[in-house]
Amino acid sequence: MTRIDQKFASLRASGTKAFVSYIMAGDPDVETSLAIMKGLPGAGVDIIEIGLPFTDPMADGPTIQLAGQRALEGGMTLDKTLAMVADFRTDDDTTPIVLMGYYNPIYSRGVDLFLTQAKAAGIDALIVVDLPPEEDAELCIPAQKAGLNFIRLATPTTDDQRLPVVLQNTSGFVYYVSITGITGAAAPQAADVAPEVRRIKAQTDLPVIVGFGITTPEAAQAIAGIADGCVVGSAIIKDIAEGKPVAEVLARVAALAAGAHRG
Repeated sequence: MTRIDQKFASLRASGTKAFVSYIMAGDPDVETSLAIMKGLPGAGVDIIEIGLPFTDPMADGPTIQLAGQRALEGGMTLDKTLAMVADFRTDDDTTPIVLMGYYNPIYSRGVDLFLTQAKAAGIDALIVVDLPPEEDAELCIPAQKAGLNFIRLATPTTDDQRLPVVLQNTSGFVYYVSITGITGAAAPQAADVAPEVRRIKAQTDLPVIVGFGITTPEAAQAIAGIADGCVVGSAIIKDIAEGKPVAEVLARVAALAAGAHRG
């Protein structure tokens, strides 16, 4: 079992929904980013999703795009991102970490070398949004053989014919994108999301986690209540972009996490 599998088993045993938080590695700088990351588990985060900065993040809205730009301008790299995860692991060997990014930096590094380095750093899973299931032999299957979960996104436009293809080699959990569009673009409504979550769960035993557009504890509670948990990214990134102290960022995270856990 991976750390993600263990986390969901523990959450199921306690009847609790999962709260997943997203931050961009190196935003606004490595020191601050690492301090926030190390504070996330204490703020109630069950799974940490960490973004790998990339120059052309086509799935991300302006908030997360700008976070990536700030990180890149500050000199953040793949090596520094892996080092940041390894530093986190010196104090925390249990919180699952999902690396979310795009294929170009991984391809440039070389898949085998990247997977070896990611596993050694303490990464548990990958979300690579620009690799469709038709390219599973490229990274997904090697990642799973290396002991990493490969998490796939399903969307409102993933119809019943496409869904089994998306689910085929997915592991860890299914990330349901609650809106049609980019991150942070709109607020999802639980009544609209619930039938889609049921449709996905009818075809898989994996947990379904809902993300995109969740900005308040109330929304986190409502969405987590109809799924296995929720993801929040842009709302946290906005606090970081405004230069709020680490303690204030973590206080926002704690309120969101409490909402999700109430779900």
